[in-house]
Amino acid sequence: DQDPTKTFIDLNRSGVALMEIVSKPDLRSPEEVAEYIKKLRSIMRYLGTCDGNMEEGSLRADVNVSVRKVGSKDFGTRCEIKNVNSIKFMQQAIQYEAKRQIELLEEGKKIDQETRLFDTKKNETRPMRSKEDAHDYRYFPDPDLPPLKFDQSFVDGIKKKLPELPDDKKERLIKDYKLSSYEAGVLISDKDTSDYFEDIAKNSDVKLSINWVIGDLFAALNKIGKSIKESPISSKNLTKLIDLIKNNTISGRIAKEVFELMINDNRDPKVIVEEKGLIQESNVGELEKIIEKVLKENGDKVAEYKSGKDKLFGFFVGSVIKESKGKANPALVNDILKKKLS
Repeated sequence: DQDPTKTFIDLNRSGVALMEIVSKPDLRSPEEVAEYIKKLRSIMRYLGTCDGNMEEGSLRADVNVSVRKVGSKDFGTRCEIKNVNSIKFMQQAIQYEAKRQIELLEEGKKIDQETRLFDTKKNETRPMRSKEDAHDYRYFPDPDLPPLKFDQSFVDGIKKKLPELPDDKKERLIKDYKLSSYEAGVLISDKDTSDYFEDIAKNSDVKLSINWVIGDLFAALNKIGKSIKESPISSKNLTKLIDLIKNNTISGRIAKEVFELMINDNRDPKVIVEEKGLIQESNVGELEKIIEKVLKENGDKVAEYKSGKDKLFGFFVGSVIKESKGKANPALVNDILKKKLS
């Protein structure tokens, strides 16, 4: 129990800097607000000034909502929704509050300027307090906080020291790696993801790199509930796996099997491949033996193929791959089969 003779002060935010960014009243929809917050959060994460984790309270938003008739230039009476802690809730709060205000006006009622809270369970806003004017808050200057004045040279100096920001990085990724706008957009949405990709792409095949990062890796991380920063597969090891595909040591199919093993095994993928006997079969003589066996066992299909059923070629390729337990080099199998079936 608290001692009635003492005053207790909560110091849980001591030493934690607070940034307050105020936007102009020109955001016109819940979707636009969501995109604004996402962009702002991305920039802060790139700068390292805030982790942007809204669910942890690192980033919150006070949303001022007002409505006006189409064509009107005058702003309506605003209501402030305090401490919204997710982009999803932000959109829901704006939608509800705008609807509430419109209904009041259509009924001929007045909108009171007030502070409201968003009830996430009921999906509605409710009054918190009505004091909104400066005198209600009893503002007074703090003698220990002198006014700060920044000249243009100071601002320009800060700009020169800024790290690469999301939009600039997106343009560079498109230019340097010939990525599509969509691919670059996915990567720059998270700094750790774009850094991870570049660690691989600068030393390996770009097309394979982007496909593995935003395809297989994203799916695996989503399945185990981890961020790319917590990825059990390092960028170094994924680079080595991609190189094994590129130099025909393993096939793409085998690579996926090895990738699954790497999630729980942080060893060099080459070691895993050798240990499991997964090296791709590229010996022409050995492949010819497997192909001969498949063709002999499927004489009827061979006759059909030679009579014009070209689609059966895929059947033969698949059968050879299956017979080799996935280790046959697909490109060589295609070449040999074409010669054998011609």
